[in-house]
Amino acid sequence: MKLGIVGLPNVGKSTLFNSLTKAGAAAENFPFCTIDPNVGVVAVPDERVDTLGRMYSSKKVTHATIEFVDIAGLVKGASKGEGLGNQFLANIRETDAIVHVVRCFEDPNVVHVDGSVDPVRDIETINLELVFADLEVVDRRLGKVGKSARNDKSLQKEAALLEKLKALLEEGSRARCYEPADEEEKAILKGLSLLTGKPVIYAANVGEDDLADDGAGNEYVKKVREYAEAEGSGVFVISAKVEQEISELADEDRAVFLEDLGLKESGLDKLIRASYSLLGLISFLTCGEDESRAWTITEGTKAPQAAGKIHTDFERGFIKAEVIPYDKLIECGSMTAAKEKGLIGIEGKDYVMKDGDVTLFRFNV
Repeated sequence: MKLGIVGLPNVGKSTLFNSLTKAGAAAENFPFCTIDPNVGVVAVPDERVDTLGRMYSSKKVTHATIEFVDIAGLVKGASKGEGLGNQFLANIRETDAIVHVVRCFEDPNVVHVDGSVDPVRDIETINLELVFADLEVVDRRLGKVGKSARNDKSLQKEAALLEKLKALLEEGSRARCYEPADEEEKAILKGLSLLTGKPVIYAANVGEDDLADDGAGNEYVKKVREYAEAEGSGVFVISAKVEQEISELADEDRAVFLEDLGLKESGLDKLIRASYSLLGLISFLTCGEDESRAWTITEGTKAPQAAGKIHTDFERGFIKAEVIPYDKLIECGSMTAAKEKGLIGIEGKDYVMKDGDVTLFRFNV
């Protein structure tokens, strides 16, 4: 999963990015690493994988990962060259979703680029810049396709779709408001990688005092939630400052720190949960002496396609899947005991994978 982080300057975006990705840590030693100054990879915490690794004395334990792409603070007019953010917008065109960090705290020592805290205004400023950036992409593509479409029927549908998207964006609406008429339109839209076509998760950045009640008493957070609900986006409450403190603690000290703050999970855990929910993602598990691993798939994925996540040969030569829910396997203590109790399901090509399925694929190529 790949997430792009956007926001105005001084909203806590870079603090959050640096905290989540623990910039500078080597991938082989820590669950975080930085690929370059504005890209970081984070392992998805999943105790199930660790438990399976211990159960099988696995040589390797591999978690699912999230790649974060941080964009320099966007400002009003970024699409026309103001500020630095527009230089990096291309970096998030290939992301699965956008994490939009919104300032929901007052602090006279942290200057707001527009002079006051107003999360809805800030959201609309960023959204408008993303709309302008998309308009540029659509106009450029329309310039290439438009003339050719007169003599090439295969391009006529794309040209018609581009015209519809242009009209939509010029109204200030977002590309995700457009409902594709068929699979062909879906494919064209996917190829355009429009920023406003991506799902959005709003990260309401609050002060430490607003964390315990998940921002329930914060008027700014209420406005963000109302805005997000109206457009079908996700929201999670976070304190970039607290996340920075958490990132500097040893693993064994983090749980104590969170408990002292009255929190059950870190901001990273919240973001992962919100991302998986918004994108409709689940994880199935594989285990053995060589490796125990989590694999991320979309809800509704059938067994052969899940097998293809591991290797294309697994999907091509799929025969069956031996499946047991993680909780049942742990209750039994081993696959052998689960087999003796008849708890392992033998599933065919139409089986729809579920979160936590511990799976062994049988195939023949």
